Amino acid sequence: MIKEIDFTDSLEKIPVKIFPSPKEGSVFVANKIAALIRKKNAEGKKCVIGLATGSTPKSLYAELVRMHQEEGLSFKEVITFNLDQYYPMSKDALQSYHYFMRKYLFEHTDIDPKNYHLPDGTLPKEKVKEHALQYEKQIEDAGGLDLQILGIGVNGHIGFNEPGSSIFSKTRLVTLDNSTRQANSFEFGNMNQVPRMAITMGIHTILKSKEIILMAWGQNKAPVIKKAVEDDDTDEIPASLLQHHDDCCFVIDETAASELTRFKSPWLTGECEWTEKMIKKAVINLALKLKKPVLSLTNFDYNDNGLNDLITEKGDAYEINLQVFYLLRDSITGWPGGKPTDSRSSHPERNTPFPKRCIIFSPHPDDDIISMGGTFMRLHNQGHDVHVAYQTSGNIAVTDEFATRFLNFAVGFEQLFDIDDSKSKKILAEAHDYLAKKQTSEKDTEEIRAIKGLIRQCEARATCKYVGIKDENIHFQNLPFYETGTIEKNPMGEADVIKTMELLQEIKPHIIYCAGDFADPHGTHKVCFDVVLTALERLKSAGEPWLKDCWLWLYKGAWQEWDITEIQMAVPMSPDQVLQKRNGIFIHQSQKDTVPFQGSDDREFWQRAEARNSNTAQLYAQLGLTQYAAMEAFVRWIY
Repeated sequence: MIKEIDFTDSLEKIPVKIFPSPKEGSVFVANKIAALIRKKNAEGKKCVIGLATGSTPKSLYAELVRMHQEEGLSFKEVITFNLDQYYPMSKDALQSYHYFMRKYLFEHTDIDPKNYHLPDGTLPKEKVKEHALQYEKQIEDAGGLDLQILGIGVNGHIGFNEPGSSIFSKTRLVTLDNSTRQANSFEFGNMNQVPRMAITMGIHTILKSKEIILMAWGQNKAPVIKKAVEDDDTDEIPASLLQHHDDCCFVIDETAASELTRFKSPWLTGECEWTEKMIKKAVINLALKLKKPVLSLTNFDYNDNGLNDLITEKGDAYEINLQVFYLLRDSITGWPGGKPTDSRSSHPERNTPFPKRCIIFSPHPDDDIISMGGTFMRLHNQGHDVHVAYQTSGNIAVTDEFATRFLNFAVGFEQLFDIDDSKSKKILAEAHDYLAKKQTSEKDTEEIRAIKGLIRQCEARATCKYVGIKDENIHFQNLPFYETGTIEKNPMGEADVIKTMELLQEIKPHIIYCAGDFADPHGTHKVCFDVVLTALERLKSAGEPWLKDCWLWLYKGAWQEWDITEIQMAVPMSPDQVLQKRNGIFIHQSQKDTVPFQGSDDREFWQRAEARNSNTAQLYAQLGLTQYAAMEAFVRWIY
């Protein structure tokens, strides 16, 4: 008997290992590193590893530290070389990769400081070329890299080898691509502080490694992972040049894998089970590809585009088209909380009870209005009891200049009305003096953070007033995990979960809205979602009866939008409603004109939101549905 061959990864030119979460992927890579270290130790040799920085390897380094502390994994015979370093950059600056590696790995293990090496960002420019040559020689003298760990930029860069880098490039000084500087701006506070240059290992240097593991997490990496793994190699996607290495593997999570053909169009890589969800995805993608309404697709369209198995199994295109058209039609509703006079069982939300108690969890103080402002207003206007929970203070996103403006107002207010409050004057004077002398690398004092948090709290409260929400329905959680004073946040803690459980118990909502927008570059959205999910799971385990009638909807919009094949509820907006939402976003003046930590998108949040909402509406119209000005999209999460 001939063994059945699995073709699911047949289009992938680099082996890919996919894990449910970054943590599990990091454990896999950590075990590979530990095995390599022990093997080299047994041979009486030093293990030479190339290391990466950024958010991707943090969970890997955390696992290696755990293995050192709990399992005795020793780094005494390990030599490391880091990929890159900003230029110019002090070794002790908070954004320095020297600081990063000490903080996340070196200071928590027994590695000899003489054995770890990073490019030097403090040298005069005329000495960098010589330093780069010495760096190459140091790697060669150590016996070459046994293993190189890589991340990947959204433009495909590896190290700081930007698009256009030659496959023959070695360690050198490079100019950073503007998209890279934008993506990394969250580390610095604003774009102007991001260095324009860096020292990086070259692609030739990386390819000389005996083994390479590239790690990637998150939806925003999915498009470039697909290009690097499945498309032809090109220096415009530097990571695709890894196709030339004999022992390279990509380790990614499920969201980063979502654009691979085996997930995006699995029918092209072999047999697949034609579930309703799969049929919807195939037909919508076919219609968009051919620029046809769903109801205009023909048997020939299906057969000519790899969907002949679907036609064979389900019959005529006409019936399949109708099935998908009805799914799209039924996802559209102007009644996000359910319509009491509608008897349709296909409505996205339940029609009873009515009205419902709703809670919108907003990770930052403006995510509610940015991501689901139109729905927010509809829920209130249609009579539902709407609560908003602002999960974090959002204080780090207020610039020093904006905070100074409010301090000047407060000082002037006291002077104008001759208010003699010595304590407040002292606080204001100290805060004003601190901001005037603050260095780029310094984090805010507790008082400054409180002032910045108050600014955002006032803006959020004003937004709720604009919508019509009562004071008692506005909840400022100020979850502790966020309050570090730096971009880097703490992991979710017990106090975060307990606060959220108590709020849920108090409200006992019928509908919960959470941010499912995990492309947020500093990870706050993901932590906030995990907090809510953990709270719900604990309450469910405790047998809370109200949870049996509580639905959880996820929204996006600030950083990305749902793929149209995933959308289960689309709330349309008229041109007037789009303008109302925009005016609500404008209330957040501290976030206006410049976007702190904007990632790779330099538009203001209101522009991003309107473009995404308009695009969703256009896609629905292109598929043959009614043309609306804009749509906000939601996906239901079963917990």
